[in-house]
Amino acid sequence: MIPPRLPLRGCAAPQGGGIRGSGRPVAANVILSRRRFLALALGVAVTPARGEVTYPDVEAGTTLVFPRDEGAHPAFRSEWWYVTGWLRDSRGRDYGFQITFFRNRPGVAEASTSRFAPKQLLFAHAAIADPGVERLRVDQRAAREGFGLAYASADRTDVRIDDWSLVQDADRFVAKIAARDFALDLSLAATMPPLLEGDRGVSRKGPDPVDASYYYSRPQLVVTGTLTLGDDARQVTGVAWLDHEWSSRYLPQGAVGWDWTGIDFDDGSALMAFRIRDASAKALWAGGTWRGAHGATRTLAPDEIAFTPLAHWRSPRTGIDYPVSFRVRAGNSDVTLAPLFPDQELDARIGVGTVYWEGAVRAMVGDRPAGRGYLELTGYGQPLRI
Repeated sequence: MIPPRLPLRGCAAPQGGGIRGSGRPVAANVILSRRRFLALALGVAVTPARGEVTYPDVEAGTTLVFPRDEGAHPAFRSEWWYVTGWLRDSRGRDYGFQITFFRNRPGVAEASTSRFAPKQLLFAHAAIADPGVERLRVDQRAAREGFGLAYASADRTDVRIDDWSLVQDADRFVAKIAARDFALDLSLAATMPPLLEGDRGVSRKGPDPVDASYYYSRPQLVVTGTLTLGDDARQVTGVAWLDHEWSSRYLPQGAVGWDWTGIDFDDGSALMAFRIRDASAKALWAGGTWRGAHGATRTLAPDEIAFTPLAHWRSPRTGIDYPVSFRVRAGNSDVTLAPLFPDQELDARIGVGTVYWEGAVRAMVGDRPAGRGYLELTGYGQPLRI
């Protein structure tokens, strides 16, 4: 759930209205140079120079309204729809999957009337955690909004880049991803209403209340559909978690990154927990939410969250050391997170020069398997700049 002002999950070489990581050719007059596209995405001044842009702040006491707030909020700097989960095929093999769509308002050329003006940028990233190869299968897309090829609807969750999409139909979401060496065609059915994170949907990220996001989750999504690896299509079932966040200011001063987890427990309950870290690996801020199997919820204060590393893995490619297993104390919950396999490092240096770890984890209570989810570790190689 990395804000697209720094599109950490990567962006393919820009090709105008719709971008495919596989490099499908498009008309030359819609091509943006890679340098210019990345500059826009990162908020760097380019010609025409950025004017004065006012982004709205997250305000405490705001009431989220559904399904309207499941759609896009184009006035804010950054927004993302982040789906993670576990799949099992008919042969009993498990896989992790992640699909993320980002929207970014770069604050460039906002007065332009040209259809080519990059007023809204869209990014998408997808990955399969495949134990058969013990690495991530990864692909990405990037585009300007427009031309019917890339958009994020303001009415409901309906976001698309070319042949990648995440579309809401009442309490069901359909995700379609056509990547280079895998494909996903999944139905994700909600079993409960949206879970409001933080204070009724306003999630603090630091001591200053302005460092915050609007944030809700859809845990315990029931997944059915098809996973294709190469030419091998197999039917899958599973469980997934959807996060939707939007913000203009995310990380507090002094923060270098965060650790985040979302766990779907086997008994139907769910837990989200995060901590924002400083350069000494201490928590600048933390938070979380627990929801029981029957809908009771509890918001967790910063002092109720603790991430204790249990095992590390050092990447042979980047040399970065990641704490890939944790004991997480979150209110009354005390769980151990163990990775599906250690090498779930996601290298996005080809896009924006950043590397992080994002992977499928099992949740254990004592020695008992208790659930499945995802763990995200950012800022271990170098501090995030958001």
